[in-house]
Amino acid sequence: MARLTRSLLLASAVSAALSIAVEHPTLAQEPTPMYVVTYFEVAPAMSTEARALLKAFRDASRKEEGSVRVDALHRSERPNHFAIVEAWKSGAAQEAHARSSHAREFREKLQRLLSAAYDERLHVALSVGADRAGPGRAVYVLTHVDVIPTFKDQGTGIVKELAEASRKDAGSLRFDALTQANRANHMTIVEAWADRKAFDGHIVAPHVKKFREALGPMSGSLYDERLYELID
Repeated sequence: MARLTRSLLLASAVSAALSIAVEHPTLAQEPTPMYVVTYFEVAPAMSTEARALLKAFRDASRKEEGSVRVDALHRSERPNHFAIVEAWKSGAAQEAHARSSHAREFREKLQRLLSAAYDERLHVALSVGADRAGPGRAVYVLTHVDVIPTFKDQGTGIVKELAEASRKDAGSLRFDALTQANRANHMTIVEAWADRKAFDGHIVAPHVKKFREALGPMSGSLYDERLYELID
């Protein structure tokens, strides 16, 4: 069932990309990058073991053909909460990764440590920019944005505007906006900041306040913003 669900999500994302390519033929030459954002929680006593499994999975995944980026994160205030942010050159590369022996082994070994369901979400790019080099202790932020379906176009529009404006903020190392492959009204924002001071300055910036005020009436759930640290 999980494999069927993954295939349906991927087919949906590829179909959307092909529709764009028909309107813009020059885009048909390039494969559509795929992004995966995964959240999982383990029992607090299992954090060290889960961290080791995650690091091994990350290192093996980075060596795969088609891998663009694989980041392993743990939540700043809850080290037993983890996240994985992946970028793949194409849907085919991501599918091959999901079938790999090390990916299957990771999921199998992790299963007994989990305290909640393994939450993996496929995405396509809404607005993705270049990364900047930063310190090892950068602040990472993952935010789930859910807008009411009738506000999908307006919601994706203001999220894209936020990403483009926020890349210009002081201390911004990464600010990507992704759209969930099977739910175009669900988005994930992936941020990295040079330090906590830079992040704190960003959240009070006028363009962020404007975004939050505009999002309020469109929102289908609470604005879920979580701070993370990169696992070395």
